[in-house]
Amino acid sequence: KNTSITPLNDINSSDNSDINVTLQNPINFEDLQEKNSDLYSWVYVPNTSVDYPVAQSADDGFYLHRGTDKSYYFAGTIYTESTYNSTDYNDRNTVLYGHNMLDGSMFATLHKFEDEEFFNENEYFYIYTPDRILTYRIFAAYEVDDRHILKTHDFSDDSVWSDYLYEISNPQSDYTCNSRDVDLSLDSKIVTLSTCTNFRANDRYIVQGVLVDEQTTV
Repeated sequence: KNTSITPLNDINSSDNSDINVTLQNPINFEDLQEKNSDLYSWVYVPNTSVDYPVAQSADDGFYLHRGTDKSYYFAGTIYTESTYNSTDYNDRNTVLYGHNMLDGSMFATLHKFEDEEFFNENEYFYIYTPDRILTYRIFAAYEVDDRHILKTHDFSDDSVWSDYLYEISNPQSDYTCNSRDVDLSLDSKIVTLSTCTNFRANDRYIVQGVLVDEQTTV
């Protein structure tokens, strides 16, 4: 399903914080969750094929090869892990996982951010929840090893979080790495989109964005 979502807020426009605006949510969460209550949000990355529901199960690996209807599906579903992330996107770092499919589906087209021109021209991605639209500014896209980010970092520790923010503000990679300057602080909320690389089985390709805007929806 392609939602054909258009970004609903131009965060580069003049400040409109004094205007009380409630937007219509473009995702029919009532219908979505009636079919599967594990589907709790939606991720949309403009100018890629990433336009999918996000699931979370008590079994962290359940959606690795399960479709949105919970039946076997090799491409799986975009998902987060309940062991490490809540479903409210209030964690310091929420990691979304998706396969790098040969047909370009799931998270395969995140690799477009390897191209410097594409990276520079595409600054934002969006998370939709039943009552909010969250806008993230993309600040880094690069390869990392396959260590589990959330398992190997205790982000509840301010010093660990501070060190990690410095690291991702200045990402180092032996391969393609693009980044832009953003303001990150202990209060920052990050979303990491994670998929496999095209050539190195033991590495991961990640695109990271920081929350810069949040709007209430109906």
